[in-house]
Amino acid sequence: MKKLNYLIKLILTIILIYIFCNSNVLSQDKIKIVTTFTIIKDIAKNITGDKAIVESITKPGVEIHNYQPTPKDIVRVKGANVILWNGLNLEQWFSRFYSHIENIRTVRVSKGITPISIYGGEYTGKPNPHAWMSIKNAIIYANNILTILVEMDPKNSEFYSNNFRIYSDKLNKIRKEVHKELEFIDRDKRFLVTSEGAFSYLAKDLNMQEIYIWPMNSDRQGTPQQIRKVIDRVVKENILVIFSESTVSDKPAKQVASETNAIYGGVLYVDSLSKSNGIVPTYIDLIKITTKTIENGFKDALEKILYEKNN
Repeated sequence: MKKLNYLIKLILTIILIYIFCNSNVLSQDKIKIVTTFTIIKDIAKNITGDKAIVESITKPGVEIHNYQPTPKDIVRVKGANVILWNGLNLEQWFSRFYSHIENIRTVRVSKGITPISIYGGEYTGKPNPHAWMSIKNAIIYANNILTILVEMDPKNSEFYSNNFRIYSDKLNKIRKEVHKELEFIDRDKRFLVTSEGAFSYLAKDLNMQEIYIWPMNSDRQGTPQQIRKVIDRVVKENILVIFSESTVSDKPAKQVASETNAIYGGVLYVDSLSKSNGIVPTYIDLIKITTKTIENGFKDALEKILYEKNN
């Protein structure tokens, strides 16, 4: 009986060693990509499929601008073939972080987009970094990722190219749907008012004028002067609705709504995805939820006006 138990344990050990060794070989055959945040990771995964290992330095739900990297983050990057980052002054911690890493290539995935300048605050004149909020720009991100994948892993180039076509077709379809869903908003009411100025590219895509309480989350947030300035603009333009952003407090936006005729329309998503069981686990979910929240906010505001008119 003891010999039988010993043989069983030995066989199981050999099987486990075989599985472990083969999984290592398989993982070594794959290129490793590290991204600075979850949105780039998700876009990359749609192109790589199962042909690459893709990891993000920052976790779901984390505010990106002033992120403080940890020693574990440096370990996570070890063995990567490339680091994909946004640039445009988003990852203000990245240069310092990268100084602790050697011989890993970096690629700025926002290359080729036309930046929109920030107005107000200490970042005036600098590019707004949230370029992925334009679906057209997200396709540019995906194409830049495709280019580096084909260069690093040419044997799978057809696979990557096909995935890119599928993903870009999905994004273009969503963009057309969003434009149609927001057609009901009159031209003189098309103001996208938010806490952070993170929606410049989305506002431009939707043919809206953008107004924000503060320009970037790394700047001062919700000062009395910032709030008063937006309140005055909301009153002047008779703006219908104001939104907040998921990684910051909703109090400044709600204060603007409470002191004007605008309603508070809810939370928009921009800087980070959620966990897999959360509200916005993918970039496509983020765009759909954010634009649907905008649509519902305007509809609720118009219903409020109609109700007040009839009562």
